[in-house]
Amino acid sequence: MNGIFAADSALMRFLTRVADAMILNGLFIVASLPVVTIGASLTALSFTGRRLATGACESVTGDFLRSFRRNLRQATALWLLMLLVGAALAAWFVVVNGVGVPPMLEFALLAIWYVVVFFCVAWAVYVFPYLATFEGTIPEVLRNARLLSLRHPLSTFLILTVLVLSAVVTIFSPQATGYGLLWLLIGFGGLAIVIGSVLDRVFSRYIDSSSER
Repeated sequence: MNGIFAADSALMRFLTRVADAMILNGLFIVASLPVVTIGASLTALSFTGRRLATGACESVTGDFLRSFRRNLRQATALWLLMLLVGAALAAWFVVVNGVGVPPMLEFALLAIWYVVVFFCVAWAVYVFPYLATFEGTIPEVLRNARLLSLRHPLSTFLILTVLVLSAVVTIFSPQATGYGLLWLLIGFGGLAIVIGSVLDRVFSRYIDSSSER
């Protein structure tokens, strides 16, 4: 029995990881409340989640706040840019469905829309993790995030699958997430750790002492 509850036992390591994910989740939610800071919160969430996944994190709060402060300006600009892109895509969809274009043209425009949305989402999932990990200007972050999403299709597909499944379960089986309670307790932090383990395998190919934050 003592072995099960020893500090280095598998059970205690698991419980520690759960506690870390819950702390990270709370920090992310609180830091995102102003809405305009969501970009910086996502960056700090990704940074801390990846460090937790690799065992490099010594302080969840310390790592989160360090990344949040360091990337606040760039992350906010990127977040606002992504909102503009999202608004443009939403307007595209509304216009195509509302102007009464011929069916064949509507089908073609919507097909293009779905392709564009897919690649934009694939690009977006790398933007804030890249900013959290590497130095670079905003154009460099955007360009390299796009290149990573294309060069590592399996990792991109895996991340998108995790995110889509999480959204589908939440929307269509809300009881599985306690009607949102799971997200308030651990959901975002848990996803950050899972996705962080995938991203670490991608980023480790490009990290050197001069580029990593």
